[in-house]
This record gives sequence, C-alpha cells and structure tokens, in this order.
Amino acid sequence: MICIIDYGMGNLRSVQKALERVGYPAVVSSDPAQIGAADKLVLPGVGAFEDAIAELHRRRLVEPILEAIRASKPLLGICLGLQLLFEVSHENGRHTGLGVLRGEVVRFNPPPGYSVPHMGWNQLRIVREAPILTGLNDGTYMYFVHSYYVVPGDAEVVATETDYPMPFCSMIWRDNIYATQFHPEKSQAAGLHLLRNFAEL
Repeated sequence: MICIIDYGMGNLRSVQKALERVGYPAVVSSDPAQIGAADKLVLPGVGAFEDAIAELHRRRLVEPILEAIRASKPLLGICLGLQLLFEVSHENGRHTGLGVLRGEVVRFNPPPGYSVPHMGWNQLRIVREAPILTGLNDGTYMYFVHSYYVVPGDAEVVATETDYPMPFCSMIWRDNIYATQFHPEKSQAAGLHLLRNFAEL
C-alpha cells in the first residue's frame, strides 16, 4: 500500500490521481497507524516550512515517518516534502526540520531577469542514476514552483541538478529516501514515469 501523508498541506489529490493513473492506488491519510502500516510513503507539500513542520508534530506524524525510513520503506518527498527532510530551513526565520538529511533550505537570490519564485518547466541534469529516474533522459523537463531550495551537507545525496541560473539540487536519493523539488504530479508524461518507477520499487 502507498500512503500519501496528509498533514493539511500539499497537492494530495493530484498526487493520488497521478499514482492511480499509472495503475497504483494510494490512500491519503493523517492516521499515524495507517501511515506506519504502509509499504511506501509519499510526503507532499505546498506552503510554508514553519507551518508544515508544526503540523507534522501536532498530528504526531514525525515518528511514523522516521520509523518508516529506519525500516527501509521507500519514501518520496515532493517540493516542501523534500525540504522538510533536512536539518534547518531559513524560510521566514530559522526552523528545525526532520533532520533525516544534513543540510539547509535557503532562498533563491538570482540575478536581474530571474523572478522568485522559480516557476515553470526546467531541465534536470542527472548526477546519479537513481532507480526512480530509470528510463528518463538527461535534460528531461519537470515542473517547478518554489522560492527556496535545499543545499545538502552531503553532496553524495544529490541525484539531479537544475539551473536557475546557477545549479541547485532538484532531487536527492539516499538508500530508500527519494525527494524532488519539482512536482512529478504536474510534470505530464515524465512525471508520471517517475511516479510509476517509485511505485514499482
């Protein structure tokens, strides 16, 4: 069973529908027991880091997520769900994340001509061939909408980079943990392909 974690923030239904479209039904749940019983987890997210981490704690979802990771269950973070996995975010102050991965979340400071948020289609540069990238080519376009990005403390977790205009980490992979800054559920055929790969792990 794939469980999409509901903590009140994120494109829950669009992620669910995208997984169903590739043949893998998923449940949306905020029940710690159901999350703990799942075979795979999706941690989506849209909105502010501070509110998201507060809701995860308030709903007692942090421990089920960490326990699933320790149990080597595949987890896919999407957008804010990627950022929450890191130690600290500097969005509107300094906020402690889940600390699963070393590193921080920082705001874009691009040169003139580049707007924030970074929004729209942009290319992936594959750094490491993560299993969920199987069948996707270097230069594949995915859909982004974000003002902050992750700076991993360990470069070995970086799976893809994207330029805006300087390179930033657009996907990580470590063991059973996968997370994307882009939205696969909004990325048409390429995004559906990635979600299918995750569901088939």
